[in-house]
Amino acid sequence: MKFEFVAGNLALDFIATVAEWTSTRLERLPDPAALGEWLADAGLLDAPVRATRRDLEQARAEREALYAVVRALIDGAPPPAADLAVVNAAAARIPPVVRVDREGRVHRAGDVAAALSAIARSGLELFDLPDHDVIRWCADASCTRAFIDRSRGRRRRWCGMAGCGDRAKAAAYRRRRREQASGTT
Repeated sequence: MKFEFVAGNLALDFIATVAEWTSTRLERLPDPAALGEWLADAGLLDAPVRATRRDLEQARAEREALYAVVRALIDGAPPPAADLAVVNAAAARIPPVVRVDREGRVHRAGDVAAALSAIARSGLELFDLPDHDVIRWCADASCTRAFIDRSRGRRRRWCGMAGCGDRAKAAAYRRRRREQASGTT
């Protein structure tokens, strides 16, 4: 499975493992193996871990809580207490162990709980941003991916150009072509 990491924050990318939160809720972590793969692809662990069904349930529960906390942060509202408690509890666990070998390569080891701790910590770090307005939702009506806008003019509209941005630009191009064709006939 191919995962995208375009949000600029690990927790935001983890939240995006559900596409279209407000409509279809397309699940991108359908089984424990996909969770293990995502954790490795995200760089949290050196290799996919053997996640269990219980690990997957825990990860999904923490993802739900992170989504609610991030949604409140973006909306300028206080985070829901129960969801914040879930995220704080996950962040309190021991994160992956990081070490550097003699060749200078970084290695990360741990279990699913450790990786979820790192994700929760990443989500809580969003509260430290000097300006919460840089956390935005993708402008694509069917996309519910949040991202950090680090563009120079703070005018980024799409979660990523490889998907939502390309579709929007192609649609705008087709619309201009239709308008030109109907205006010249």
